[in-house]
Amino acid sequence: MQKLTIVKIGGNIIDNPSELEKAIKKFALLPGLKLLVHGGGKIASEISERLNIKPNLIDGRRITDEDSLEVVQMVYAGLINKNIVANLQKYDCPAVGLSGADANSLLAHKRPVKEIDYGLVGDLDQVNSDIIRKLIEIPLVPVFCALTHDGKGQILNTNADTIAAEIGIALSKYYKVTLIFSFEKAGVLLDIQIEESLLPKLDNETYKKLKSDKVIADGMIPKLDNAFRSLENGVKEVYITNFNTTELENKVKFNGTKLTLV
Repeated sequence: MQKLTIVKIGGNIIDNPSELEKAIKKFALLPGLKLLVHGGGKIASEISERLNIKPNLIDGRRITDEDSLEVVQMVYAGLINKNIVANLQKYDCPAVGLSGADANSLLAHKRPVKEIDYGLVGDLDQVNSDIIRKLIEIPLVPVFCALTHDGKGQILNTNADTIAAEIGIALSKYYKVTLIFSFEKAGVLLDIQIEESLLPKLDNETYKKLKSDKVIADGMIPKLDNAFRSLENGVKEVYITNFNTTELENKVKFNGTKLTLV
């Protein structure tokens, strides 16, 4: 099996042009087959405010109504995605920008209403492995934004961590997949304010305890839930990192937190 590296970039990396440039360059220089997934950062909220569309957030999560979805489509699939793709070409990385609607690559359904109605938010149902593999083996480098579709013409806002994990799981049948969740922190921290509290390794049982004790909370929970789910379903390696890497004899060592099942 060939190796495939899937990198998801998000958090303040997307919002900070110099950090985004560093991440794009490091990704472009990764050897072998690769795929990029990106979130939207705070840019969609900033554009919404310019258009006098007030962002609706509950517990930090965006409620995606029709007006918000129009902004999210423009920003995620347009502004952010095409800027990333253009900058990858600068490093001779033959990137192609995609949403989940392109080539029917990511099929989802609207999240059912429970305690909160998140609006036009999608929960992923299916990854079109065949089309993504064909792109990778051309070779092109797919760059997915955080949008899926329902097969009936509706675009859906979808968590980028989930997209990265589900693509990793689907492609693990064909490749040895390394999945990198990259954001502004060094990795999983015992104290969010102290970089030196980095956990170099984190297993599933320790994660459950830290989550129960509320040492790990908020936005790290869905990220780590997705990460461990990918490990349980075929992905070989998962790292949470700020994309800090070390070059070793034409190989790349990913620093940060390495996740393990045991």
